[in-house]
This record gives sequence, C-alpha cells and structure tokens, in this order.
Amino acid sequence: MNVPVLFEDNHLLFVEKPVNVPVQEDSSRDMDLLTFLKEDIKIRYNKPGNVYLGLLHRLDRPVGGVMVFAKTSKAASRLSDAFRTHSVTRKYLAVVRGKLPKKQDVLVDYLVKDAKKNMVYSVESTHKEAKKAILEYKVIHSKGDFSLLSVQLHTGRPHQIRVQLAARGTPLFGDQKYGKAVNQPCQQIALWSHSLTLIHPTKKEEIHVTSPTPNEYPWNIW
Repeated sequence: MNVPVLFEDNHLLFVEKPVNVPVQEDSSRDMDLLTFLKEDIKIRYNKPGNVYLGLLHRLDRPVGGVMVFAKTSKAASRLSDAFRTHSVTRKYLAVVRGKLPKKQDVLVDYLVKDAKKNMVYSVESTHKEAKKAILEYKVIHSKGDFSLLSVQLHTGRPHQIRVQLAARGTPLFGDQKYGKAVNQPCQQIALWSHSLTLIHPTKKEEIHVTSPTPNEYPWNIW
C-alpha cells in the first residue's frame, strides 16, 4: 500500500488515505489504514511492542485524501475534543452531476442511518432518530453536466456530503450508493478530503495540511 505522509511530528501523523481502503478493520478483512500505519511506524522507528495510534475521524472506504492520526494519548484526547466541538476545519472537493441553484450556500438536513443496509436517508426534523447535518459548499467550476465544489463540513454525520448533495438532485460522480441511477458501475466516487486545519495539541500553533486530487477523470477536466 502506498500511503504518502503529508506531515509528521512526535504527536501527529497526517497521511493521504488511498481510495477503496477501509480506515479500520471491517468485515472484508482487507488491509486497513490504521493497521498499516501502526506497522509502518513500528518498522520506521524500530519500535518494540505495540504501537499507539489514535483514530480521530473517518473517511468512507471509497474516499481518499488527507487524514490525521494521534501518535500520543495526550494528542488523541485533545484532538478528539476538537473534532467533537467542530474546532477542526475539514474541507473536501467534490464533483457532482448537475448544477446547484446557488453558487454558494449552507445546506441543513436531518439524517437517519439504516445500519443494516448501511444507508443514510434525509428525513423530517421531527423524526425521533434524526440528526442535524450542516455543510457549506461553494461552486468552483462548472462544465457541461459537472460541477466542482468545495465543501466544508460543520457536522460529521455518516455519508453526509453524499446524501445532502444527492437530496438536491446533484449526486456525486461515481457514487454507486446515492447516485446509481446516473452513475456507471465501477466508476470511482469523486469525493476527496482536500484539507484539514487544526490547532496543534501541544504547540498550540495552527496546522494546515492539504492533499491534491488525483490527476485523473473527472478531476482533470478543469
């Protein structure tokens, strides 16, 4: 597995997650990113015993881009609080089919997850299991039937970007789960974790790490 390290110090590890790799072990038993990185640290630093690496957030298996892990329990505790209080700025790039009515907007929905089907649905706010989902988007480019968006999450619900955009009739390119009516089988979903900005857990300095999108279709049509 090729996992580029984007930034690393004694407390933090930022990497570029490959597409179609699970973040942690799942029923597929495929090699997951967390296990791989622990083994990589063990080898690179010749560490005896088990390696500590704290999982702070997740990306869906088909999604690639920047992720951050904690190398110490102190960093894990402080950054978990930062993610929980939405103090970490997470920005994504997404290619959607169709055009949104506004160049820039804040989308608010109420979502419910069906764990058995691993599907998320947009529901009324009065639904007893509904969780509020907020994202902000900006249209960067449009060409033909495609639009390139910059998306900032204000909440971290499962499949949030995919569901909220599909609910507006603009599903992500390649999304087989929420856009199967317009996407072809085997197309790679065009959603990329582009940047993370956070306050370093010990140095108290702002850290901003980016990951460029792949140089392939549909990213390279602009």
